[in-house]
Amino acid sequence: MNKIRIGTRGSKLALWQAEHIADLLSKGGAETEIITIETKGDKILDVSIAKIGSKGVFTEEIEAELEKGNIDIAVHSAKDMQSELPDGFELIAFTEREVVNDALVGLDMKISLEQENLIIGTSSTRRVALLKHFYPHVKTVSVRGNLQTRIQKMKDGACDALLLAYAGVHRMGYDDMIISKLPLDKFIPAVGQGSIAIEASSNLSEEKKTFIRQNVNHDVTEKRLLCERAFLRTLQGGCSIPVFALADIHDETITVKGGIVNLEGDKIIRKRIMNKIEDGEQAGEELAEEVLAAGGEEILLDIREKLNQL
Repeated sequence: MNKIRIGTRGSKLALWQAEHIADLLSKGGAETEIITIETKGDKILDVSIAKIGSKGVFTEEIEAELEKGNIDIAVHSAKDMQSELPDGFELIAFTEREVVNDALVGLDMKISLEQENLIIGTSSTRRVALLKHFYPHVKTVSVRGNLQTRIQKMKDGACDALLLAYAGVHRMGYDDMIISKLPLDKFIPAVGQGSIAIEASSNLSEEKKTFIRQNVNHDVTEKRLLCERAFLRTLQGGCSIPVFALADIHDETITVKGGIVNLEGDKIIRKRIMNKIEDGEQAGEELAEEVLAAGGEEILLDIREKLNQL
């Protein structure tokens, strides 16, 4: 088998993820090469993702290299992957999932979301909307850029603390700055949070696909994420829509909870579905249909209208 060429964004976290995949493939006996690619989301840092347009913000340029055959696979944070990939692309593996929680990150370990006059930095519409719902006294500011840039902006006084995915903070070795993990009964994460997704062109050889799956894919994580992604796909939620879902597997059952919150944070719909593990994707679809029927459709239309006006 020829060398496996791995495409990735160039941030430290993205490179950590690519190196992690390269290490797993190398342990299986493959030679690897990492190729960095700058995406639209990396270049435009002065406006929100919602304003750029949520589809393919961090994936479009990498997919172009996959299509040309310049790389064999692309490594992404699973939460950055849109619910429906363009024709000719597929997700072939998901790594074992890290802790899924959002985390409050800062320099002062005494900071709490209960505090008055607290300013939190985040670029996620989901996190902003959930903060408005559960902690309406908290102010938020948009802080974009890679993890190191965001931390520096916080140090420079842009905010008191950051709200980030625990997984990225942990992978970058900033555990000493994690003030607290946010509880999952309030802050259900973004679909796919905590896992790394491997994207390939449909033209990639079956030999390479099989080898990559054997050495990278974590079966339980894959089942959980396929369920969550079915929810996202049915709901038609993009990166800038504040939707959330988390699937868990116990014994022979998959349980998925998820929902949507409006931009103002005063309307939230959350539902829960259980099903057999082999019917996980159906459970995700049913969850989305329940959320839409319970008022989620009106919230979704309102959000899209407001985002279009940005």
